[in-house]
Amino acid sequence: MYARTHHVLFPLLRRLSDGRFHSGQTLAREFSLSRSSIFNALAQAETMGLTIHAVRGRGYRLPEPVEWLDSDAVAHHLGTVSGAYTIHVLDSVDSTNTALMAAALDGAADGTLFCTEHQLAGKGRRGRQWHSVLGGGLTFSVLWRFENGLQSLSGLSLAVGLAIARAVNRHSRHPARLKWPNDVLVDYRKLAGILVEVQGDMHGTAFAVVGIGLNVRLNEAQRDAVDQAVVDLAEMGVTVGRNRLLADCMLELHAMLTLFRQHGFAALREDWLALDAYAGRAVSLHLPDARSVQGMAAGVDESGAFLLRDAQAALRPYSGGEISLRLDAAR
Repeated sequence: MYARTHHVLFPLLRRLSDGRFHSGQTLAREFSLSRSSIFNALAQAETMGLTIHAVRGRGYRLPEPVEWLDSDAVAHHLGTVSGAYTIHVLDSVDSTNTALMAAALDGAADGTLFCTEHQLAGKGRRGRQWHSVLGGGLTFSVLWRFENGLQSLSGLSLAVGLAIARAVNRHSRHPARLKWPNDVLVDYRKLAGILVEVQGDMHGTAFAVVGIGLNVRLNEAQRDAVDQAVVDLAEMGVTVGRNRLLADCMLELHAMLTLFRQHGFAALREDWLALDAYAGRAVSLHLPDARSVQGMAAGVDESGAFLLRDAQAALRPYSGGEISLRLDAAR
């Protein structure tokens, strides 16, 4: 039944996006389906995390209107920058990063953007799953190509985090801050995560697929599925539409990338430090070899490496995607 109704699921949800009741009979006639097929399609949406109200005699509705992603709307908000990006809105995909990585290897152009309403197997950092929320998140990946090799990409994930925090802070009274290497936090709860995957030569052509997941509106079940404290934009009082928010993220990313291509992370370091949520805090670093080290967080260097001040007041840099940073509760 899923295979027979999946093709109509997202058009059907877009039909319900006004938050009003629509009768099963009317929807069945409009989509040339039986009423049972309409029921099954909407039941599938609920398994994907979306709440749907069904009332006998009135029909179906979404409890709150949802602004679904629309490539034309995003391009409109991008203005003159829109020409730098090719926007693809996908209803459902295993992972925007996985799909865009395949497209990149097949020759997709710099500036290709994949965004989706739902991920079946979203990827987070260190092998974790990124939980995608149907209509309640912003999940997208962008492809950037570079001529100076992988060695020029040091600090890219930090620069991306800075851009996303800036985009959020356009609309929020609760300032988003940064956690090394690639989380966006509000009050030490995770608002957004970033996954950068790269391929290419150290000193030749290379590319980066930059994936971003941002919590817009989570229900309690979705919060419980995440193994850390999270926050969403709705809780923060942010009401901007998702298409405008995606465009604002891309505008900030575009401005950041211009500087990064010319000068690397060094040109963005001071701005990153200004939003560092862990500066001066006692922290613990959990390393890939299962060791942990403690000290005081002292920012980052010009390459984006984390700086830890040890008990002897010496600064030690740490870098690598498999390092976990945590506040040291014992200090």
